[in-house]
Amino acid sequence: MHFQLLPLANSIADVDGFFCDGVHAGLKKDGPDIGFIYSDTLCDISAIFTSNRFQAAPIKHFQKHAITQTNFILTNSKNANAMTGKAGIEDIEEILSSLDFPMQNPLMSSTGVIGVRLTKEKIIDAAKKFHLQAKNADNFAHSIMTTDTFPKSVGFEVHLEDGKSFRIAGVAKGAGMIDPALATMLCFIVTDAAIPKEDMDKLLRKNAETSFNAISVDGDRSTNDSVFLLANGKSEIYEKESFDFALQQIMHRLALLIVKDGEGAKKLVAFKITGAKSKEEAKKAAKALTNSLLVKTALFGEDPNWGRIASTIGASGVTCDEEKLRIAFEDVLVYDRGEILFNKEQEEKAHKVMQKEEFAITCDLGVGEENFTAYGCDLGYEYVKINAEYRT
Repeated sequence: MHFQLLPLANSIADVDGFFCDGVHAGLKKDGPDIGFIYSDTLCDISAIFTSNRFQAAPIKHFQKHAITQTNFILTNSKNANAMTGKAGIEDIEEILSSLDFPMQNPLMSSTGVIGVRLTKEKIIDAAKKFHLQAKNADNFAHSIMTTDTFPKSVGFEVHLEDGKSFRIAGVAKGAGMIDPALATMLCFIVTDAAIPKEDMDKLLRKNAETSFNAISVDGDRSTNDSVFLLANGKSEIYEKESFDFALQQIMHRLALLIVKDGEGAKKLVAFKITGAKSKEEAKKAAKALTNSLLVKTALFGEDPNWGRIASTIGASGVTCDEEKLRIAFEDVLVYDRGEILFNKEQEEKAHKVMQKEEFAITCDLGVGEENFTAYGCDLGYEYVKINAEYRT
């Protein structure tokens, strides 16, 4: 099947039947801090959530009502509504029941400080200002931002070889508490494709493995991580191969934007593990590298300290042998199956690679055929400052 992806200028706002906006409720000092996504027809919904055992109230609310279809999502930033017990779920139900919109099975998604009850009155009063025919994806993207420095959105119109087309787009937030098992992130993907619910579930989980489950900023994991896929079927068009590819592109690009926006981060680094004994071991080694504080600080200092990389791989517990291992910074090979190539000339070349904003470090374990790529960033002074002052 041949198809073409054409970018959408306004991401989720350009998908047929979907509307969105964000307004200021006073949760932040300024700018949009609550938002909505609305479909004028009922949508099938698929979702994946954090593996943190202390899941936030919005996730528990979703699970309590076993939501499989909806047409309205209310979002807020600055307050995670996590560790708030049954009261947190009741707050969501009170807020949603106070809104006089044509909602079916509405749900809520939150991000921000843990352990604080929602300011219901502010949210309700501001939400009453929503215009459900609004199409302002930028306002919505800003409304879910916390420590993010820029909004994150991607969208495509997918043209099939028979001339038919459908649209798919996503908006995400995330910059800190990012661990490769989802992240401190929210992601909302909408489509007018007529995709079967079974495919929604399978493709969302499949593509999460190489996107949101393959990134790390700081190795921490939130209580609120959520990825939603909503399909209203309005195009009446669906082709599995092209949809899968478009979904993969959206999730992968949003995941990389999250890493690139890592709190205080200056480097986006791909850790490519090849020649692993199994896919699971390839993932384990790659994710260990994205989480290593010593590796992250070396990235920040632009120091090609390949010994930290080798040590991290060895400590991860995967099958490896120093006589079979190869380590390269882009195309600069510094260690080759027991031979140290790290002379002054190679060090300078590797250092120049690390001065780039984006680059790859490849580690060939030489013990098998499997591979996996995880994505991480550097860790510097700004990260400490942001998180030390998070609630102030």
